[in-house]
Amino acid sequence: MFGTLTARVGVAARGALLVASYLILLAAAALGWVGLFAVAGLAAVLGEFAIERWSPATMTLLQKVGINRVYRQLGRDLSVVLLVAAEVPLIDSELTLLLLLPAAVWVIAVFAGAFNRMIDRRNPISALVRNIDLGPLSAAPRPPQWATRFVGDRLPWVNVLLIPGAVVTAVAGEVAPIYLAGAVAVGLAALIGGTVAVTWLRGRGAGQSPQLPAVQRWLDRDRPEVALYFAGPAKDVYQANMWLAPIEALGRPAVVLMRSKEAFTELADTRLPVVCVPAAPDFMNLDKSSIRTTLYAANVGPNIHMLREPGMKHVFVGHGDSDKAASVNPYSKVYDEVWVAGLAGRERYARAGVGVLDADIVEIGRPQLAGVHTFGSESVKRPFTVLYAPTWEGWLDDDPYHTSLVLMGDRIIAGLLAVQPAVRVVYKPHPLTGTRSKQAKAVHERIVARIRAAGGDVDASSLDGPGHRVVTGRVPALFDCFNQTDLLVSDVSSVVSDFVQSQRPYVVANPAGLPEDEFRRSFPTSRAAYLLAADCGELEKIVAVTRAGDDPMTEARRELKTYLLGPADANPMDRFAEEIGRLCR
Repeated sequence: MFGTLTARVGVAARGALLVASYLILLAAAALGWVGLFAVAGLAAVLGEFAIERWSPATMTLLQKVGINRVYRQLGRDLSVVLLVAAEVPLIDSELTLLLLLPAAVWVIAVFAGAFNRMIDRRNPISALVRNIDLGPLSAAPRPPQWATRFVGDRLPWVNVLLIPGAVVTAVAGEVAPIYLAGAVAVGLAALIGGTVAVTWLRGRGAGQSPQLPAVQRWLDRDRPEVALYFAGPAKDVYQANMWLAPIEALGRPAVVLMRSKEAFTELADTRLPVVCVPAAPDFMNLDKSSIRTTLYAANVGPNIHMLREPGMKHVFVGHGDSDKAASVNPYSKVYDEVWVAGLAGRERYARAGVGVLDADIVEIGRPQLAGVHTFGSESVKRPFTVLYAPTWEGWLDDDPYHTSLVLMGDRIIAGLLAVQPAVRVVYKPHPLTGTRSKQAKAVHERIVARIRAAGGDVDASSLDGPGHRVVTGRVPALFDCFNQTDLLVSDVSSVVSDFVQSQRPYVVANPAGLPEDEFRRSFPTSRAAYLLAADCGELEKIVAVTRAGDDPMTEARRELKTYLLGPADANPMDRFAEEIGRLCR
């Protein structure tokens, strides 16, 4: 929390200093204080460069309070006119020319920005691909990068040349230096703007963006049979990431279809062909007739753009089985089939009564869990490790018990750090933690501060070696953390269901304080868990019992694993491939 407050104060201070430099610049110009004008002008220019390069948060703050780049540049140009007018006697024609020079740059900037916008609209990037060779594409011409970098509100930056021109003019008492600086600024602006305008003229009459026809040619040539469809935002791309490896392992022609450019950028590394077509009309006009089976990792509105395809089977595979309401979303009844891990998933839909027919549910296990080591299958040469992996705060503002993080998270971490003999703590929050709740974000930051103070690595990219860890990046993945964990502390979520694969002990938080029988009945994934009340009073005892190996929940976990994930002797990857083959036939 203290670190966050310090960062915010730093952002505000940098913004205040930059604004102060502009105010001093204007005051010095009006009063004719040339030396102060020169110093303030240099500070303003260097400050602009510094915050743009190293402090984007300061740029955002200034934008929010209405002091954006355009206003700051106008203030800088006004200060130049004020200084020259105060220090050098000007006749009407000279003053007019002094005003016209910076104004000409602004006029050029407006037209250059308009031309660049028309170029973008005429030749949009209609599709993005990965692991696909689309061949040479004949596109309408685009301006060179050196020109597009300065188009728009960046172009008036060339008027910065007026500041030294104004200083020399004020010192020499001659208007020639400021006119020369202004002429150079106008010439640079004209070069950039003219390049953009000529590019626009050269591309007039150009046809459709070439990416989409090239994607269609690839679909016609390679004819993928299986598609993973993901239309969610970048923050949810973990939902698609968990299905990449199982689909790769199928050995069938497959493709990942996406709709968000930002999510496309964040998708994990994969050997699968990936196609992103953001615009709905473009996507729906693609001929996808070779695809026999489409898998959906999330229930989102744009799924309808794929669900309208009649010649394929549509299967909801989700992004993990859990006892949360999201695992029985009524939207799921729009799919031909709903695939769950085990009997628990089938019974969950039956209890919910949301319209998903039992005949449309298929139990396939969890093919992602092939790499999770079962209890005792590996040689342990590391400290006793406790993983705290809470779920996020959820969509509902009136559900304070969706996650243990807000009510219990800080207490859990403090308790684990205080355990003697010491344990290694790994904290891996949900990717969406803090996106809706300021309280959740604040607790998360306090936990990170605690682990940092305990000497832990708060930006861990590896679990090797001793020491506490905070894992917030894509690597190490959750399943990698499982393989380094002796005891899990989590919430009612798919994390618990997946961890049962390891047969190691786990704790489920009960922040609402429900009676034990009611909690276990309401949330079957907790049947083999140690329950933790909001005061965390049992935490130290649970760690001691599981560390000593005297674990009374061992047999219950074996039974629960079958219920949640399917028979122990069934290979879920084989089952997954078998069901895909059935639908593709």
